[in-house]
Amino acid sequence: MSSLQFSIIIPTYNRPDRLHNCLQALTQLDYPQERFEVIVVDDGSEMPLDSVVMPFQAILNLTLLRQANAGPASARNAGAAIAKGQFLVFTDDDCIPTANWLTALAEQFQAAPNALIGGQTLNALPENLYSTASQILIDYLYEYYNRKEDDQSTAQFFASNNFALPADLFRAMNGFDTSFPLAAGEDREFCDRWFAQGYPMRYAPNVQIYHAHHLTLKRFWRQHFNYGRGAFCFHQVRAQRSHASIKVEPFSFYINLLTYPFRRTPPQSAIFLSLLLFLSQVANVLGFFWERQQSPSEVPNLA
Repeated sequence: MSSLQFSIIIPTYNRPDRLHNCLQALTQLDYPQERFEVIVVDDGSEMPLDSVVMPFQAILNLTLLRQANAGPASARNAGAAIAKGQFLVFTDDDCIPTANWLTALAEQFQAAPNALIGGQTLNALPENLYSTASQILIDYLYEYYNRKEDDQSTAQFFASNNFALPADLFRAMNGFDTSFPLAAGEDREFCDRWFAQGYPMRYAPNVQIYHAHHLTLKRFWRQHFNYGRGAFCFHQVRAQRSHASIKVEPFSFYINLLTYPFRRTPPQSAIFLSLLLFLSQVANVLGFFWERQQSPSEVPNLA
């Protein structure tokens, strides 16, 4: 039996500088290096990543896997297929784990060895208002779907840039749904499937990463348009699995989202951030219906 506790899986695509920063952070983990491995899955990057990865292979138990571009869901599954650790840990190339990341995860798995553990994501770019708005949206979703932190059985959604689970259960679930081509919605669908199977989910705010997602107005719009596309794919898959209509969030969800910045930031920033969240939802709705138009005619009805 392998002595490896964790397999860290990082999908990457055309972001060598951010991958370098992520790998550098992994060398600073306070967890014994012989107890974890790192699997970088190059999802068809234009530039070969050997020069980025090679310096770290002398420090980390690191494998570079290459595949033709197929999206992050496929890349994560490919990494999981060769992983030797007892637990799979997923993060992204633009994330910087804190030094106690794996130590905190190990403590969580001691208490709940069969759980899907979701950690906390922190904004590494607080001076970038677009990145801040995107992080506030994630914070709101975590508060909405994981309502009671002291009752962790209520957790229902974690982003795949910071979650971990037993490798055998991930494989039993057949991994991420590879019909999601974008980095949007595949983690939500996996969590929904996991939750529907009755497996436990625990939110662990001490399992922390910093997310350095550099956004401009154009990138912000494209990100949330793609989130809308992913949301449609999620709702379609979920509706087909349950043989029901597509159900979306109630109107109160959006009202509370737009007022959320006023509970988290100073009024001057809150106004602009609320406007950005409104813009994100316009992009999201347009992406949702754009994807719906591209889908076959047997799409379930909205409810």
